[in-house]
Amino acid sequence: MGADEGHDGHDGHEEPCLEADERGPLPGGRVRVVEVMATGTNGGAQEHVFSLASRLNPARYDVRVISLSHGSSVRRLQKAGIEASVIDEPDDRLAVLALAEELGAFEPEVVHNHMFRAEVVGTKAALHLGEKGCRRPAVISTVHSSRVRCVEDRETLRQLTPLMDRLIVVSKAIEQKIADEGRRGAPISLVYNGVDLQRYNHQQPCCTLHEDYHIDAEAPIVGVVARLEAEKGHRTLLAAWPLVLAAVPNAWLLVVGEGSEQDSLEAQADILGISGRVVFTGRREDVPAVTAALDVSVLPSYREAQGLSVLEAMALSRPVVASAVGGIPEMIEDGISGLLVPPHDCEALATAIVRLLTDHPLADTIARRGHDLVHERFCVELMVKAVSDLYDEAALRIRQSEGVAR
Repeated sequence: MGADEGHDGHDGHEEPCLEADERGPLPGGRVRVVEVMATGTNGGAQEHVFSLASRLNPARYDVRVISLSHGSSVRRLQKAGIEASVIDEPDDRLAVLALAEELGAFEPEVVHNHMFRAEVVGTKAALHLGEKGCRRPAVISTVHSSRVRCVEDRETLRQLTPLMDRLIVVSKAIEQKIADEGRRGAPISLVYNGVDLQRYNHQQPCCTLHEDYHIDAEAPIVGVVARLEAEKGHRTLLAAWPLVLAAVPNAWLLVVGEGSEQDSLEAQADILGISGRVVFTGRREDVPAVTAALDVSVLPSYREAQGLSVLEAMALSRPVVASAVGGIPEMIEDGISGLLVPPHDCEALATAIVRLLTDHPLADTIARRGHDLVHERFCVELMVKAVSDLYDEAALRIRQSEGVAR
């Protein structure tokens, strides 16, 4: 390992980010919350929902998750004992009616939407309840994606936003994006995604990684943990890899994840003649352990709302190279807590990777500073506290209007 292993950045003192929410219920009882996910697949938004649903104080919040499609994230929630169900209806109009029926039975005070389709279906379902004379829950939507929407989708969001009670953005870059899209009429809160330090702080590296992929024991490993989709920038990283190998011939590249681009990326590696130094691992269930075993973590995205895998690597004291896009520069100070490079620039990317592989004091310093930054600003507990405060505000407003809160 280039960077120090096991560094905690706090010299054994109590970690403030690990303090649990021990508050009792609000006047009028627990706040009923429904988290609505657009899809049940894997991704940063689904990780965000899991963090919320698994950490919100059960003495204060009654939380359920409804996904608009099946997937591994739904199964993960259910396995963790979280009530999670699926409305598998591709027609938005019918999905709105089905969701409204479920909301009417549970009577939540907050509907929290995640991702585009959830914003549309969840908001319309909440409005439908109000139109029927039922309690209309507060609508909160988190904008997780930096994706540029088509004209029709942007117009839909512009019409719905004034009917929402609050927008949450995960970076200042996303706040600018929604402003550029003309989304106005709802108050905005900036809440960064957070890392589960209990999972990522003292994680031991995967001790079999070299053996699993027949990598020499002393060979350095660079890795990217991301969905294999075009916007994640794997093509630029593969184009950079021959340049890395020219400087560090025994280096290996681990591509961790799955997605629609896998076949074409493997073909690109073959064409470049680097297949012997690149491993496509597919889906791994031990991502924290794999990340902890990397000498350098890379995220070469072309666009990124925030980049949770960057924070996870930093929490594990791994030195990071990432594209200077979206919300990433809000987390990384170039040359201090990581190295930033322009997107699509394979030469700059290779230079940064080689720099961290060969300058061990620099790699150690960057890893330590990145680790400390996550503890100070980006732990999951801070995220959950910020969101729960918004839930409380919405629930108290509804209860006061109904004469429940005292």
